[in-house]
Amino acid sequence: MPLAAAVDHVFVLMLENHSFDNVFAMSGIAGITHATTADSNTFAGQTFSVSSPAPPSMSSDPGHEFRDVLEQLCGEGATQVAWQPYPQPINNSGFVANFATSPSGITAKHPQLPAPAQYGDIMKCFATAEQLPVIYQLATEFAVCDHWFASVPGPTWPNRFFVHGASSGGWANTPSGATISKWELSGGGFVYPSGSSIFDALTRAGRQWHVYVDENGPLLGGIPQVAALKGVSFLLHTNPLSRFATDLQAEYPYSYTFIEPNYGDVVGGSFIGGSSQHPLDGVARGEALIKATYEAIRNSPLWNRSLLIITYDEHGGFYDSFPPGSAPAPDDGSPKDVSINSAGFIFQQYGARVPAVVVSPLIARGSVDHTVYDHASVLATLEKLYGLPALTRRDASANAVLDLLSLGAPRTDCPTTLNQPAPAELQPLAASLVQRDVGDQPLPEVGNVHGFLATLHKADLELAAGDPARQRAATDRFSRIKTHADAEAYATEAGTRVRAARASRGARR
Repeated sequence: MPLAAAVDHVFVLMLENHSFDNVFAMSGIAGITHATTADSNTFAGQTFSVSSPAPPSMSSDPGHEFRDVLEQLCGEGATQVAWQPYPQPINNSGFVANFATSPSGITAKHPQLPAPAQYGDIMKCFATAEQLPVIYQLATEFAVCDHWFASVPGPTWPNRFFVHGASSGGWANTPSGATISKWELSGGGFVYPSGSSIFDALTRAGRQWHVYVDENGPLLGGIPQVAALKGVSFLLHTNPLSRFATDLQAEYPYSYTFIEPNYGDVVGGSFIGGSSQHPLDGVARGEALIKATYEAIRNSPLWNRSLLIITYDEHGGFYDSFPPGSAPAPDDGSPKDVSINSAGFIFQQYGARVPAVVVSPLIARGSVDHTVYDHASVLATLEKLYGLPALTRRDASANAVLDLLSLGAPRTDCPTTLNQPAPAELQPLAASLVQRDVGDQPLPEVGNVHGFLATLHKADLELAAGDPARQRAATDRFSRIKTHADAEAYATEAGTRVRAARASRGARR
């Protein structure tokens, strides 16, 4: 069966901050390339070996900024020479050292580094079948990819930009209050150097697309990161995930659907209370999100002609045993700008492995795929499937997942419901530790909160389109955000306003 005739709908769910080994090394899935208890890191004269089970949540946030990942992959104290190739060798020896010492995961609300007794937590792997029964069931029922790498050896925002445009536009850092103006306040959102995201390409080809986001959690955590892109409208192109299953039962015109979790407490920097599976939060709500997403598609009229990819933006600082290789640079004219790429990274290196599961009734049960993928493989898949041109050299070189669709007819034995998630912790470990009252404290200079606030402001400006006075007032209000309390108040005001406007406009059409 020609693939173009076999698949009409591609869905992608991208979660947060886990390595492949952290999720699957102790799964017992036959044939995967994975860590064993013989793998270890040494720090301060002590050896820390891979073990299981993993804590459902961490007491402190593992570092995953560019310089953190550099040390994790290349060893304690590793440095990058600006605008030169990534250091070698990559031996994955610095995970414990970085976890024990990196301040990048410290927030005003959660100011602690891990205690020495917790250093080894970064090497621990989930007992997948027991602790993560939902993704375990999908991995064993369909296909697990054990060579899927983050596109950038760095944090969330550059990697999520890559999944939408095969480039981060030169970004290798987390946004700051100063650098966010490079794309947000210039009007309309982040623009790729190529001029196009995958959404632009789909629109030009006459194909429709949509975004769903889990809004069951904090307001700012329910703002989809993809809405930072120019051309992606929160008001017109997004809907709450609570509508997803119902929408799939009706006429569903979208060739591509991107799904985001709730990111939890973005303002406080803990990300607790969401469904992204961020390390400081538990994994149960993320498992429930995976289950709800799969079951909505599986029990819809679209199932036989659908493809679902579940992956993670980056490894979140968790140990992985497999050294990532070199990557083709996008070569899209991205600037060499130290304000957004402080280490001078040239984008010729993949990040650490991340979990990836590919789901379709055309995939043989129990498939294990050793093909090298990164987030640009999502784009390569859409481009091959729908006849779209590549956006950059990265997606032009990326492997599509379509070879996994090897069956001549849809399977009839795919489960209609999945396992229940494992019981959640009473509360995430970080929430049980001392937390500071930070309402009157200034926001950090660098942090995801700046990106999410700017994305919300973009939606608020869109709501005021055609009314210059309202837009000036909205920008003035945004510019007065200084403290955590200011950010919470703005998220409540603007978030409530744009959600109500979207609902009144009937975003689905």
